[in-house]
Formats: sequence, C-alpha cells, structure tokens
Amino acid sequence: MEKVAVALSGGDAYRISVRGHEFTVDQPPEAGGEGLGPTPVDLFVASLASCVGFYAGRYLARHGLPREGLRVETEYEMAAGRPARVGEVRLRVVLPQDIGETRTRALAAVVDHCTVHNSLRQPPRVDIGIG
Repeated sequence: MEKVAVALSGGDAYRISVRGHEFTVDQPPEAGGEGLGPTPVDLFVASLASCVGFYAGRYLARHGLPREGLRVETEYEMAAGRPARVGEVRLRVVLPQDIGETRTRALAAVVDHCTVHNSLRQPPRVDIGIG
C-alpha cells in the first residue's frame, strides 16, 4: 500500500507528507483557521481536476496534439444536507486548440474514466482505526 502521513502543525493546520513532498492544509480564517493552505475538501476536488487534466494531457500527447495551455476549470458546492459532503463538482477541460468533434468526444470519454473519478463511482473500502 502507498503511504500518506498527516500531522497537526498548529491550530487547524495539518502537514501532509506524500512520497517526499510536503504541504499544508488549513481552514480559511472565516472558518477558524489561518488560511495557510487549501482545505481538505479543496484538495479532494483538486485531486479530481488534476486527474482529469492528467488524462487529457496524456490523450493529447498520444495523438500528437499540443498540450501547452491545457487546463481544467473547476467549481464545487457543498451539499445542503447531512452528512457534510461535496454535493456537486463541475469541471471544464480547456484545450489549447480545437481538436475536432470526433476527437473531442473521444477525449471526453477518456477523462470521464480517470482514476479519481472511477474511485468516486466505485468507492474504496475505508477502515479508520483509533490508537
């Protein structure tokens, strides 16, 4: 199994270590944090968006199409009810150039099956131990 470590760094901020990379998550000041980094929910959505971007980039490269300028614009909303969760995510893949209708449909099919999106469709088993 891959490993990720998360440790309290003060207030509502946590330091995350992943394969030698470190970054901080925190809550915004209006939610009691110091805004030292994105929230865990921001990272969740960013994970989906970056996975879509990765798959789109690989598709473009595989077909000899330019990737420079590729981006994924993303918005999300929290669900109104309980439990607390993301209720909606809207993603838009912005291509550096028009690739035609046939390739656009193929690209849409590819990015729709990125690993993170597949993990949302078929959620992993999550075991939380204490101690």
